[in-house]
Amino acid sequence: MVNQKYRLSDLMTCVIADMLEDGETVFHGVSSQLPMVAMHLARHMHAPHLVHLNIPGGVNPSSIKKAAFSSAGPDLVESSEAYFQLDEVFDLSMRGKLDVAFLGGIQFDMHGNVNASVIGDYHRPKVRLPGGAGSAVLIPTAKKAIIWRTKHDIRTFVKQVDFVTTRGNLWKIVTPLCVFIFRNNRLELDSVHPHTTIEEVQEHTGFPLIYDEVRYTKAPTTKQMQLLRQLDPHDYRSAEF
Repeated sequence: MVNQKYRLSDLMTCVIADMLEDGETVFHGVSSQLPMVAMHLARHMHAPHLVHLNIPGGVNPSSIKKAAFSSAGPDLVESSEAYFQLDEVFDLSMRGKLDVAFLGGIQFDMHGNVNASVIGDYHRPKVRLPGGAGSAVLIPTAKKAIIWRTKHDIRTFVKQVDFVTTRGNLWKIVTPLCVFIFRNNRLELDSVHPHTTIEEVQEHTGFPLIYDEVRYTKAPTTKQMQLLRQLDPHDYRSAEF
């Protein structure tokens, strides 16, 4: 049953959870509250054998109800089954054993390039950003890299990024308006969220949308919403909104 009373954060969390498969090994880093909740939702809905790795080193934390606001606190280790430190996550990915990595970025173009370094000229930037950190390793080496953004506008989705921080094995990008998929060496429209239109998505995207047909994202179900309220009572999934 579809639940009609949901927010953007609920929708994006459920969309991401539905992308995860049982038995996959999945990693999230710092400031990744939304994918952290999505991973936990997937484990309780359809993927009980999903392996949840996080940046402080926890493996399958039993609860995220007291997780630190940064999604990188000690609670994610203390309630975990085991400890798996960060350098081993990179090694795991480079050996082809990391199924999914959740990563961020500031600019994206239709060629799948990701910019997390600078806005403007590299030597005289308007804004200097945090840089690639783990994304420069994990996007090219993880089997599937999923990016989420809580803003969708023409400054974020551009014809050409100002600086290529990383490129490679990008799989999907989830935004408040739609889901993009990287296919045929370009970003294509995978689905449009139920609350918007193809025209609105195009208006907020700095390159022409490519799609065969307009598909709509599945809305959260009543069961998903009930579980979200139980698993994430402090509403970490909405931290970036």
